[in-house]
Amino acid sequence: MDERTIKEIERRRTFAIISHPDAGKTTLTEKLLLYGGAIQSAGSVKGKQSDKHAVSDWMELEKQRGISVTSSVMQFRYNGYCINILDTPGHQDFSEDTYRTLMAADSAVMVIDAAKGIEPQTRKLFHVCAKRGIPIFTFINKMDREARDPFDLLDELEREFGIGTYPMNWPISCGVTFKGVFDRRARCIHTFDNFHGGRGKLNTIACDITETEKLDALIGENLREELCEQVELLDGASFDFDEEKIAKGKLSPVFFGSALNNFGVEDFLAAFLEMTSSPLSRKTIDDTEVTPFDEGFSAFVFKIQANMNKAHRDRIAFLRICSGKFERGEEYFHIQGKRPIKLSQPQQMMAQEREGVEEAFAGDIIGVFDPGIFSIGDTVCAKNRKVTYSGIPTFAPEHFAMVEQIDSMKRKQFAKGMDQIAKEGAIRMFFEPGAGMERVVVGVIGMLQYDVLKFRMESEYGVKYIQRELPFQYIQRIDNEDVDVAKLNLTSDTRVVVDVQGKYYLLFTGQWSIKWATDNNPGLVLVDFDHM
Repeated sequence: MDERTIKEIERRRTFAIISHPDAGKTTLTEKLLLYGGAIQSAGSVKGKQSDKHAVSDWMELEKQRGISVTSSVMQFRYNGYCINILDTPGHQDFSEDTYRTLMAADSAVMVIDAAKGIEPQTRKLFHVCAKRGIPIFTFINKMDREARDPFDLLDELEREFGIGTYPMNWPISCGVTFKGVFDRRARCIHTFDNFHGGRGKLNTIACDITETEKLDALIGENLREELCEQVELLDGASFDFDEEKIAKGKLSPVFFGSALNNFGVEDFLAAFLEMTSSPLSRKTIDDTEVTPFDEGFSAFVFKIQANMNKAHRDRIAFLRICSGKFERGEEYFHIQGKRPIKLSQPQQMMAQEREGVEEAFAGDIIGVFDPGIFSIGDTVCAKNRKVTYSGIPTFAPEHFAMVEQIDSMKRKQFAKGMDQIAKEGAIRMFFEPGAGMERVVVGVIGMLQYDVLKFRMESEYGVKYIQRELPFQYIQRIDNEDVDVAKLNLTSDTRVVVDVQGKYYLLFTGQWSIKWATDNNPGLVLVDFDHM
């Protein structure tokens, strides 16, 4: 591998930002882009101080609701680093999209609301990160509002997640009396001023904790005494700073700040880039390890998205490059398709904005045009080195509904829309055996996904439909190829459906119906949905 490629890979940093809804994740993402020069001014997601919407929220529904419902990919450069940010949905109804995105990240930034602490979705996403053993950095946000005791927040992190914490800075009060933070490594104070409402960069005043008179003038005697006591307690009782434990996800560096007001964000970014690693190695299905510096391009598909740009109306497959260097025009090999392929229209993203690329390196995320050949988890690699990365597990749907088109003249649009959105992995689409495409069974993890589906079918494909919720709660795949589904002995509340690949499934309303199916159909083998 040539020296330039090695240097390019070494300066890559690819991380995901995760949180519970409204913790400030998208706002933090915008401020990081602001410091990287990728955008000129940051807008409030809620639109209270600016008429701008979040840069990373590209779907019209996201702009209307003020939440992220799809993952976004953004790349920018800062202080010699090339940074790939994966902004994920916070809402639990879109957790599968977040899970897939975390598979493409080398580290994670966990954003926590200082007033609320750890919330259910944060807990769930953390365990996904912990399972992969990737570094986890914590940004405790909204310190300019009333907040919980910082020691309680650290204790909750350690107790809930079973990891150590190391506060990189320490807050001086909170809410209306929030005065800034003490930088534990630099041993100085950064004072807070919210005069500009987060529209630009903050100028901080450095003041050593031992400068009593100057500190009293900045934050007052009472807060100065309280700060000195807390810092002394931290230095004596908290976990030691350990880079090896950070790299293994056993110790989380913690930063306090206010993303909306830019306070602590730039310090966080600088420290994060210093502590996090260049791209990590990846395991293949035969348990061999591929390093980013291995000769030969390899990547896997972790996301597929249709209609990101109204002017294009195309499908984009997002690839995480795991090794080597990608070059435009080169012929590669699609493992699952078992054939050579040229990755057409390669591009890098700033949410829905696109920029064509001639080359990309391990750690980068690129989007390529998908004519309908890719699936989530597919591997693409150099022709002279065939590797297959482990697939990305799927989640079983928890809610089901019958969706039936209204206008028979728009049959093609209905079929195309349902097919494309289903291939993105956000919904699961099934058919009743022998039924046409005019009526499909849609399975989702969260009910909000139905709203997204309805909105997208109307806005992107011009199709309206009737939706009727179904009572099913469980889905099992029939693992026998020779079973005649028409002759199965099933309860009246069990339904047979088939997917686009011709695989048969059974939908059940309860566990009793599942037991009936296996007890009354000798030889029938049912497997869980995510064992596909």
